[in-house]
Amino acid sequence: MSQAVQPARHSGRDPSRPDEPAFADLPKAWPFEEAARLAAHMDAKGASPDTPALLETGYGPSGLPHIGTFGEVARTTWVRRAYTELTGRPTRLLAFSDDMDGLRKVPDNVPNRDMLAGFLGRPLTQVPDPFGTHESFGAHNNARLRSFLDGFGFEYEFASSTEYYRAGRFDAALLRVLAVHDEIVAVIAPTLGPDRRATYSPVLPVHPRTGVVMQVLIDAVDADAGTVRWRDETGEVFETLVTGGHAKLQWKADWAMRWAALGVDYEMSGKDLIESVRLSTRICKVLGAEPPVSLTYELFLDQHAQKISKSKGNGISVEEWLRYAPPESLAQYMFNQPGRAKRLFFDVIPRAVDEYLTNRAKLPEQAGATLHANPAWFIDGGRPGGALPVSFGMLLNLASVANAESADVLWAFLARYQPDATPESDPLLARLVEHAVLYYQDFVRPAKTYRAPDERERAALADLAETLRGVDPSAGATPEGLQNLVFEVGKRHGFPELRAWFGCLYEVLLGQKEGPRFGIFIALYGVPETVALIETALARPHPAPPDPAGPGS
Repeated sequence: MSQAVQPARHSGRDPSRPDEPAFADLPKAWPFEEAARLAAHMDAKGASPDTPALLETGYGPSGLPHIGTFGEVARTTWVRRAYTELTGRPTRLLAFSDDMDGLRKVPDNVPNRDMLAGFLGRPLTQVPDPFGTHESFGAHNNARLRSFLDGFGFEYEFASSTEYYRAGRFDAALLRVLAVHDEIVAVIAPTLGPDRRATYSPVLPVHPRTGVVMQVLIDAVDADAGTVRWRDETGEVFETLVTGGHAKLQWKADWAMRWAALGVDYEMSGKDLIESVRLSTRICKVLGAEPPVSLTYELFLDQHAQKISKSKGNGISVEEWLRYAPPESLAQYMFNQPGRAKRLFFDVIPRAVDEYLTNRAKLPEQAGATLHANPAWFIDGGRPGGALPVSFGMLLNLASVANAESADVLWAFLARYQPDATPESDPLLARLVEHAVLYYQDFVRPAKTYRAPDERERAALADLAETLRGVDPSAGATPEGLQNLVFEVGKRHGFPELRAWFGCLYEVLLGQKEGPRFGIFIALYGVPETVALIETALARPHPAPPDPAGPGS
């Protein structure tokens, strides 16, 4: 999946005419709505057409990148692409790592945990790497982040909090924090409990001897000297410069300071950070800067509708998703309604795959606002797309009836149905075949439950088998013709609604509640093979129905 964003001038307002009215034909897709808000923000701040809009995503490197990391960067990338498409103006995407945060606890999922215990409170970039591959734990996790983002083809600039603090990138903003120190405290203090309120300061000095990020009472602030005075647990008094990496800021103030110092124009965040966004927005204004445009996205839920938690390990990881489906399908899942909470578990994967394939197939026939509203236009980076001969759901059904143990089994059927389809000619289809076999083996096969047909269904299935025997395979029966044939058999047997007939086919023949268009399935699986499938189902022993007279009658 390519996420690279190329400048384009296909629609929207002309950047050489800042007085042009708002966009007339905004594509009906949420990234364009966000892009319009960003464009209005850039106009309000008087940005020139050549000034890049700065979009930011944040990352806490105390843990590894996860599915939420992917979602935030992907969604921000789509806003970025929409903004460039609407305005023709450039953008930058900054992936910012908060690697100067102190290590709060030793993670459970790392080796050499005992080694880390002596470094609690130190900046993550001053904690040894328990994996032994990088100069620090922060550097290790930053490398994992970059590898993660690079693997998806995202275009971004990486930024390290430690490097920015130490290089003086934040110095002017930090001095401004000291100048308005008490105003920032007034913003945060009402949200704290009595004990924290009594000692709160946005400034966290770094202990000059231990290197620990200190959360202590600040006894004095000297804005002119750029220092704070404090004492450690032994009572020793220190006066620390806030510049040059000798101190950092607490979370909400740090976020606001970063917006102000870097001129961030857009940043989205999860629902759990609504209060943080509100407070950081106020602090950013106290610092004399305009806060960025923001979007709040909903959180993911597991199969029990509980919030997904990294510590609980519920839900699904990126690696697990990519075992069963291509990254484009994960992007499709992330694209849909970011403001609505969604279940994120294995059973959502097939639908996400086929939704992406459906959107991809529409691309060649679309243009203008309709094209730009298609999620596949964002996901594929503007590539032309096109239809595949089969859906992912159909591959799963084929794997199910064929009890597929390898991709070769599915390719044997595909070669008969679509002779020109090969792994070499269609790499996406090749990936889907591999994924379908794995998904079938891990999820479909264990859940298969066949039921016995009732008398009406048994007669209809026998009729369908007999009707199919009369189909001449050499005559080239089409999926549409076979679907009509299945319809006619259902009508002949008086099903109250044809949905019940197709439910019978799925449950009796495939052992599942839902299934494909059956005409396509027959064409793909084969007419003689489908007849054999029906005969096997009709011959399958099933428990006898209970005696209506009851036991012992």
